[in-house]
Amino acid sequence: MARNDVHLTGVERHFGTDEIIVSKTDTKGRITYANDVFMRVAGYTEREVLGQPHSIIRHPAMPRCVFKLLWDTIEAGDECFAYVVNRCKNGDHYWVLAHVTPTFDAARSIVSYHSSRRNPPREAVAKAEGLYRELAAIEAAADDRKAGMEAAFLALIDRLHAAGLRYDEFVFTL
Repeated sequence: MARNDVHLTGVERHFGTDEIIVSKTDTKGRITYANDVFMRVAGYTEREVLGQPHSIIRHPAMPRCVFKLLWDTIEAGDECFAYVVNRCKNGDHYWVLAHVTPTFDAARSIVSYHSSRRNPPREAVAKAEGLYRELAAIEAAADDRKAGMEAAFLALIDRLHAAGLRYDEFVFTL
């Protein structure tokens, strides 16, 4: 159920500052749970999202290198904070401050992932938009999708090293 055919409306949706968007996925990123806030804001029904890849809400303006960093982090067993722009079913979009964590079994193996998303500060969204435009431009400049993502990933890592910050620390400086 890929949503690549959805046009972008340019309309931003908002949700309450007291609301939390929650979803859970299996280790392959397929949605196993989505709360009512998730479904209302993204414009999907539970039936439409369960079993689908979480990338169903991926917005094309979101640099792939940020998702690489997120997946590298959570697959290593660590939590990750990130600003993310998501795409709604109808092509609208919404920004979140995501907190993604692995879930472990008794043997400390990762069995799933849990994501809680809050309404982000507007000034942080503005800064994230600028950074993401830069990273997306690096990705787009390459002849090969993978090479572009790797180049943008290295640019992001270089920026983090120059600032002396881990990505989650960097997110909170925006």
